[in-house]
Amino acid sequence: MIDGVMNKIKDNIELSKEDAICLLNIDNQSDDFYKLISTSNSMSRTQYQNNGYIFAQIGINTSPCSGNCKFCSLAENNYSVDEQPEKSLDEIISQAKMIAGEDVEALFLMTTADFDKNKLLSIGEAVRATLPTNVKLVANTGDFDAAYAEEMKSAGFSGAYHIVRLREGEDTDITAETRVATLDAIKAARLDLYYCIEPIGKEHTYDEIADEMMRAREYNVDVMAIMGRVGVKGTQYEDIAPLSEIELTKIAAVTRIVTNPKKSMCIHEPKKMALLAGVNQLYAEYGGNPRDNNSSTENSRGFNIEDAKNLLREAEYAFQSEG
Repeated sequence: MIDGVMNKIKDNIELSKEDAICLLNIDNQSDDFYKLISTSNSMSRTQYQNNGYIFAQIGINTSPCSGNCKFCSLAENNYSVDEQPEKSLDEIISQAKMIAGEDVEALFLMTTADFDKNKLLSIGEAVRATLPTNVKLVANTGDFDAAYAEEMKSAGFSGAYHIVRLREGEDTDITAETRVATLDAIKAARLDLYYCIEPIGKEHTYDEIADEMMRAREYNVDVMAIMGRVGVKGTQYEDIAPLSEIELTKIAAVTRIVTNPKKSMCIHEPKKMALLAGVNQLYAEYGGNPRDNNSSTENSRGFNIEDAKNLLREAEYAFQSEG
């Protein structure tokens, strides 16, 4: 069965959900595991011309969020962040200017689900005006409709990070239908969609994970990612151990092969092992972070830009500025 799927990959045949599940079931201690990550690595090195990419994110606010994700430090029901500051526009712009000079491909502005939408547009306009034209501005915010997606475009956002989370509506107070409606709004506005399978934990089945691979492929994403769940202090998952790095590496490899993103594949939070399995893009984070109890994640678990660049360099990925 595995040989048949690997032959499909060699022949450039699109894989089915069943094929994805077959690859996910590969034993992490087997020779097939190494064939899998070698295949994914080779695809990325060739298709992405050995380019590495850094995305950076600024968390604008850390107020309690009505989305109530059970795994999130910002959820109203398990709020566990040290303080609730909202970054001023001057702070955001200052940080954006610093980030933009560091080989960053895209800058994400993240808010909680209830953040004022008009305010985000105003912030986006101001930040866009300070960024070099080659740095993309991306929104990571709550759900919105098609009209707002058009307003985002007018404000200078070129894309949005949006997903259907694993067990949406069960581990969150948001329905999968609501999330899909926003995905459709992003597509209708011709904004770039940044997709991720997350937050992956031990309780999630390969069937569930493969479903999100299929969804990402349906939306024809250029940029894809996976993210493991973190047991954040104060949340319902605090005492549940995360997936191993080798398991996340396998999931990243399968996701890269199945979804075949046109530009890059990411694992979040950064994992060195996955850089041998097709991952060529990493995130640096500043400000609020739903996987952290510190409202300035750059002083805690968040990677900074140089950390992320060094990991990619060690894997011998190159940045455009470095030739």
